Amino acid sequence: MPDTSASTHHEVAMPPAHRELIGQILDKWSLSVLNELCNAPCRFNDLRRAIPDVSQKSLTTTLRRLERNGIIERILLSSRPVAVEYRITPLGKTVREPLDALLLWASASLPAIEKARDAFDDEESGSEAPAGTGEREIR
Repeated sequence: MPDTSASTHHEVAMPPAHRELIGQILDKWSLSVLNELCNAPCRFNDLRRAIPDVSQKSLTTTLRRLERNGIIERILLSSRPVAVEYRITPLGKTVREPLDALLLWASASLPAIEKARDAFDDEESGSEAPAGTGEREIR
């Protein structure tokens, strides 16, 4: 996605591998898991309690994907019964700053985004498409 600001003159490449990785880190449950694991290592059920809306299957899939990408690690604890703990890796810690920056941008921009959404929705609801065309009227 090219940067359209006047102050920079370089393009940011977005090859498929980057798109895939960013999608996996910014997906619905990964952000919540990373938020918890950046605070402290957690066992599976601790994560389930901390993120009550996530299903067991979705949490397992998210943890495995983050582990495969080297963002978190799965540690076997020497206890009876054997327990597993998840923790952020050194690589995973490096994602914290850009995620925080993105979340700060979202917080700062949300009022303007909501205003734009409302304006769009108002325009969409006010312009009916001519019957059978599937298109909206352009004003």
